[in-house]
Amino acid sequence: MHSTTMDFVPIALMFLVATGFVAGTMAVTHLLGPNRKTKIKQESFECGIEPQGDARIPFSIKYFLVAILFVLFDVEVIFMYPWAVNFRGLGILGFVEMMTFVAFFLIGFVYILKKGALKWE
Repeated sequence: MHSTTMDFVPIALMFLVATGFVAGTMAVTHLLGPNRKTKIKQESFECGIEPQGDARIPFSIKYFLVAILFVLFDVEVIFMYPWAVNFRGLGILGFVEMMTFVAFFLIGFVYILKKGALKWE
């Protein structure tokens, strides 16, 4: 099965429509929406609680590591779904490729466990 440029036209068209929709929506809301800046609207909102202190307090790097790991393993699942749908059609080569993909993530996961990146103090 050989791919041609025409096979990618629907993907490019979808990308252009999605980008145009986002850009168009942002432009229209910016142009048509109200722009009334007041002192109260410029204050930070904390679920109805009066703001306290400065927003520039340092956070532990652990929060960011957990967030990055969540995104990393979320992306792994995104790649696994189409593989699972086409499992039979991909054959043994598809299985070996996915196990290699999963092995790379497991090696990284074991590495971060050994480094203690997920230990909370």
